[in-house]
Amino acid sequence: MEAFERMLLENKAWATEQTLKEPDYFERLAVDQSPAVLWIGCSDSRVPAEIIVHAQPGEIFVHRNIANQLITTDFNGLSVLQYAVDVLKVRDVIVCGHYNCGGIRAALQKQSARLLIVNKWLKHVKDIYRLHADEIEALGTEEERIGRLVELNVIEQVHNLAHTSIIQQSWAQEHGPTLHGWVYGLRDGLIKELISLPPGSGVSPIYQYVDFSE
Repeated sequence: MEAFERMLLENKAWATEQTLKEPDYFERLAVDQSPAVLWIGCSDSRVPAEIIVHAQPGEIFVHRNIANQLITTDFNGLSVLQYAVDVLKVRDVIVCGHYNCGGIRAALQKQSARLLIVNKWLKHVKDIYRLHADEIEALGTEEERIGRLVELNVIEQVHNLAHTSIIQQSWAQEHGPTLHGWVYGLRDGLIKELISLPPGSGVSPIYQYVDFSE
C-alpha cells in the first residue's frame, strides 16, 4: 500500500472515531477558529506541532518552513504572522526549533550547486553562524555545534519577530502577544525554553517604528 493510500484510510478511521466519541466534533470545528497560539516551526516531519504539545485541532495556528525562520522579506511568513496577530488575536507566538535539524546542519556546510533556492533560504542561518562563529567553533563535537546554532537561530527568529511592524504595532495597541523561543529534543521529546519577550520588551532603537509608540 502506498503512503498516500494509507493516509486516506487512516483519515476515515480517525474521522469515524472522533464522531463516535463526540457527535458534534466536526460541527464545532467548522464554525470558526480561535487559536491562542501561533506556532512557527520547522518543516521537519519529526516535529509535528500539535502532537508534541498534545494540542487539539483549533488550538494552534501553524506556520512551518525549513529551519523555522521568520524572514522579514518573506511575504508568506509575514502574512501568516499578520493574520494570526491582527485577526485571530493570538496571545502567544512560539518559534520552535529542534536539535539535529537538517537545515541547520546544511547551513554549516558548503553550499550545494544543486540546491540554489535552498541555499538562498539558508543564507540567513549562515549569517547567524558568521556572527557567532568563534563560540560555535569552540565546541568539541559537530553535534554540539549544530545544537548551539539551532538555539542561536531560534533566539534570532524571536528577535526578528520583535523587529516587525506587525508585532510592534500590536504591542503598542493590543499589549500582546508574548514571543517565545523553544527547542525540541528529538531524543527525549522534551521542549527547552530559550527566550521569552513579553509585550513592550526593549527593542534596539534602529529597529523601532516610532509612529506606534509616539
